Amino acid sequence: MPAVPIHGHCDARFSKVREVFAEKLQNDEVGASIAFTLNGESVVDLWGGYTATDQAQEWGRDTIANTYSTTKGMTALIAHRLVEQGRIDLDAPVSTYWPEFAQAGKGEAPVRWLLSHQVGLPAVRKVLPSEVLYDWNAMCAALAETEPWWKPGSQHGYHPVTYGFLVGEVIRRVSGKSVGQLFREDVAEPLGVDFHIGLPPAEHGRVSDMIGGIMPPRAPARAKEGQTVARIKGPLGDFMRDMADPTTMAGAAFNNPKIRAGAHNTAEWRQAEIPAANGHGNARALARIYGALSCGGEVDGVRLLDPDSITQARSEQASGPDATLGQMPMRYGLGFMLRSDFMPLSPNESAFGHPGAGGSIGMADPDAGVGFGYVMNKMSMGLVGGPTGFAVLKEFYAAL
Repeated sequence: MPAVPIHGHCDARFSKVREVFAEKLQNDEVGASIAFTLNGESVVDLWGGYTATDQAQEWGRDTIANTYSTTKGMTALIAHRLVEQGRIDLDAPVSTYWPEFAQAGKGEAPVRWLLSHQVGLPAVRKVLPSEVLYDWNAMCAALAETEPWWKPGSQHGYHPVTYGFLVGEVIRRVSGKSVGQLFREDVAEPLGVDFHIGLPPAEHGRVSDMIGGIMPPRAPARAKEGQTVARIKGPLGDFMRDMADPTTMAGAAFNNPKIRAGAHNTAEWRQAEIPAANGHGNARALARIYGALSCGGEVDGVRLLDPDSITQARSEQASGPDATLGQMPMRYGLGFMLRSDFMPLSPNESAFGHPGAGGSIGMADPDAGVGFGYVMNKMSMGLVGGPTGFAVLKEFYAAL
């Protein structure tokens, strides 16, 4: 088998990172990009493989892809900029900014519970048509009238899709602008990074289609004669079972509105603003943004956040069994996931960031001054990162 093409630069100190990336591209991935910054400087910026399984087109320097929930970290960044400006109070009720949210007993729920997955709205209860996913006002109205699945603040459970509308509507009410517009004006353009929440049609031609889905096909309920059906046991198995059933909270969280098969490769998906799930970008952009956050919030004269705001953003708000993700052990800050044994972002406790379904991930490590990004087109199983991203992270820190 011919070697998969790889391009870009990698400091000699991190040559093992390139080797691992090459091995993963050869055996496990189709196309991807990885990037690291160290103390604000780019030390690894690699891309390789192909934009599709037919290998007709190489993954290029400017190829971008859907990053699923890695988008959540970018949305959180915009929220924290407004907090820093005094325009959002994390402890004020959401209804202060979004009066309709007070319905169904949510009147006192503070903004911080939206960011930390504690507000109890991982899903809308009322069954919604698929097209509502692309209707911002309809999604926000449905969330405002939904009764929480648990008493707000009493536990935490990942909000896979609703997070973006919940946090995004507060952002919109306060600023008069959408998440995507603020991100473009305040982050992407000043930093010169290629990441978008709501991708203009003119940019669609350089997007790599996503290959595969979030989870493997469901095993049949019963094995045929002579056939053995393997089932995943434990929390992951419980989650997969519930996720496939839209009558459960977890099932509704991922399937209401139902995301049609292949929707993530359509123009409708790409140009919409779904700030929890449809950011498009490359690893270089994620590494530069998180690299700034790992260096006190500023890089090349562009300040994203003050150091105190970064400390607040990564302060632990909830930890332990996740009510949505099959009781998997999670740690949440304010819009960011935190380092844990379950999600080994870094050897350092200060690390924070956000992964996306299928394997993409962005991370900041303030202790080491590291920013990291990984974006790919082939979906691996799981919702909290994937094997390639964590493999290159391990080798980077071994070299560091």
